[in-house]
Amino acid sequence: MSTLALTVTDSATMLRRNLRRALRYPAMTFSVLLMPIMMLLLFNYAFGSALGTGINTMGGVGDGEYIDYVAPGIILVTATSGAVATAVSVCVDMTEGIVNRFRTMSVSRAAILAGHVVGSVLQTMIALVLIVGVALAIGFRPNANALEWLAAFGLLGLVTLALTWLAAAMGLVARTPESASNTPLPLTFLPFLGSAIVPADSMPTAMRWFTEYQPFTPMIETLRGLLMGSEIGSNGLVALAWCVGLTLLGYLWARAAFARATRR
Repeated sequence: MSTLALTVTDSATMLRRNLRRALRYPAMTFSVLLMPIMMLLLFNYAFGSALGTGINTMGGVGDGEYIDYVAPGIILVTATSGAVATAVSVCVDMTEGIVNRFRTMSVSRAAILAGHVVGSVLQTMIALVLIVGVALAIGFRPNANALEWLAAFGLLGLVTLALTWLAAAMGLVARTPESASNTPLPLTFLPFLGSAIVPADSMPTAMRWFTEYQPFTPMIETLRGLLMGSEIGSNGLVALAWCVGLTLLGYLWARAAFARATRR
């Protein structure tokens, strides 16, 4: 078999291993799903009336329609929530010695990280489908056609891939699983400093500047435009550029960190 074929075969084996471990230890997997659902219910039922009315005074959505504004933001937050699980899983492998055992076997080194990344992306995409189902059940009413839905999930897949590579790199440089669980948290909360919950125009000047130029705002606005028909403008290209750039950064960082760790 060629080197590429062996790498693909080993990656599939590592993927099965990580998926089985996720089923055996489901607590982290459940947190990836339950936290966004709790956020969606909280912002819709506890704060939805006040926030919806406030946004309406600015020319946004009306009272009772806040779910249509906040749901795309929380859906994107779900794409970020898998980062913690990825970082912890990678760190556990590195600190408990299993990678050293793999090094004594005929296993492609690239397959070890690939199994983590692909497994995490698959789990997060399943969580995304479930959170969309919950949003629809509580009143979210997108007007997207089939092509726009496909584009929306394509964008979410790119966001998930980018953040998963970043999280894998963070897990590789973390010294303990506890520190690995804390390092990716800014990736989860950064969308809340974007336009996930309220429009950037409602924020103070300094915060509005940060919101407009951070990576998650164009991603959220692109997703909101695809699902709700609002104007996307240049946000689509900016979001794609951020996804590609973050994926490349995460991949190169993870590869370099893995190479350093396995030389010790």
